Amino acid sequence: METQFTPFASLFGGAMIGLAAVLLMLTTGRLAGVSGIVSGLLPPRTTGQATYTGVAFVIGLLVAIPIYLIATGGLPDQSMVAGLPVLAVAGLLVGFGTVLGNGCTSGHGVCGLSRLSQRSIAATITFMAVAFLTVFVWRHVLGGQ
Repeated sequence: METQFTPFASLFGGAMIGLAAVLLMLTTGRLAGVSGIVSGLLPPRTTGQATYTGVAFVIGLLVAIPIYLIATGGLPDQSMVAGLPVLAVAGLLVGFGTVLGNGCTSGHGVCGLSRLSQRSIAATITFMAVAFLTVFVWRHVLGGQ
């Protein structure tokens, strides 16, 4: 399987994620954990400022796609080798993991690590180790793409 290494685009994207996390923390005092923000929009939910912030954050995530399209003139080439059943199971497992770990990669990996949170360090080590193991088993043991 061939991959494209894009260090400058990756660095820019990471910087933008970090900037968004800092701006959210400065303006609202909240961490930029996407799973927590999105789950806060689903019933049962709390009312008030958190809901408006969550809606604005999700809109920002969606608006990034047309902004990228306008800025670069096209979208990156992507291919999906997994079928719908694999994607559905993967999505359910990620959702279960974010509930079990009380957060996601953006909450623990970006915001938690930058605050040197012991809980986030443990969570990030755990989900990275599980990701490495999953890819190894899928590609080298089961022969998946």
